[in-house]
Amino acid sequence: MSLVCLSDFEVYAKEHLPKTTWDYYAAGADECCTRDDNLMAYKRIRLRPRMLRDVSVTDTRATIQGMEISFPIGIAPTAFHCMAWHDGEMSTARAAEAMNTCYIASTYSTCSVEEISAAAPNGFRWFQLYVYRNRKLSEQLVHRVEANGYKAIVLTVDVPYTGKRRNDIRNNFKLPPHLKVKNFDGIFEDHTEAEVYGVPANSLDPSICWKDIYWLQSLTRLPIIIKGILTKEDAELAVEHGVQGIIVSNHGGRQLDGGPATIDALSEIVDTVQGRIEVYLDGGIRTGSDVLKALALGAKCVFIGRPVVWGLVYKGEEGVKEILQILNDEFRLSMALAGCRNISEINRNLVQFSKL
Repeated sequence: MSLVCLSDFEVYAKEHLPKTTWDYYAAGADECCTRDDNLMAYKRIRLRPRMLRDVSVTDTRATIQGMEISFPIGIAPTAFHCMAWHDGEMSTARAAEAMNTCYIASTYSTCSVEEISAAAPNGFRWFQLYVYRNRKLSEQLVHRVEANGYKAIVLTVDVPYTGKRRNDIRNNFKLPPHLKVKNFDGIFEDHTEAEVYGVPANSLDPSICWKDIYWLQSLTRLPIIIKGILTKEDAELAVEHGVQGIIVSNHGGRQLDGGPATIDALSEIVDTVQGRIEVYLDGGIRTGSDVLKALALGAKCVFIGRPVVWGLVYKGEEGVKEILQILNDEFRLSMALAGCRNISEINRNLVQFSKL
């Protein structure tokens, strides 16, 4: 049976991964309301297609931070790809390079930033950063990614503490012994405290605040994108602090349960930012029409997380390429059926919120 949509890959991955690993990737926080609403929210949005628009030629190219990509769908940062496929993040990077889109590598990768960049030397990559109590760790990572050709720093701001993921607690989830968080290889060798997701518990710095944006700007000349913004108030603060972009994100529903679906938070952020910086979105994208709805509501690009892992489980690099190709094909078709020939023709007139 050929896999024809992203949910087919989800079914395949669930059948082929150990339960503990599946539960880790699938987990949401608490009752998983926000995780599930990320998907359901798209079903509440209806498209308003326009007819007789000559869609004989369509163009899905987009530009983010001055770089052209083949379609407005990038790869969001997710951890531990080697649990899904032996080459892990190196395969993910090769797939993104082959498809000419952006890959945001996670701090919690099971391949190092150097291995990822060597695997896909011409790839367009950003790096997702956490701020640690030991600030030197974060500083060293910033310098390493700069030296290895990453084009932006994506600062995750929604994890002062890790959300409560019930199945991970029930399963006593630990990174398999043959894997490690490669970016910290040799750094935590002597620690005695319990591990959480491959690093010592309480490593993250919960004191992180807006002034730390200036600290990060003092370390690097790379663009800084803030990931995890969900309100107009924080969007305004992000602009005031001179960042170059926002990713509207709730961490795949893995942090605060009961927050908004990202597609529901998008409009107020776009309206507040008013084009001063670029706004992107992740969370809940499963079809090409989801991508179309997000762009209609003002996202410059969307990023996908869990579906990339499903592609890896299926067939490594080839599987991730298939996921991206399916989404791109569906997006191109939805765009044409809605009467849009290119990205610039997609606007808010294309959507309405269902009365349900």
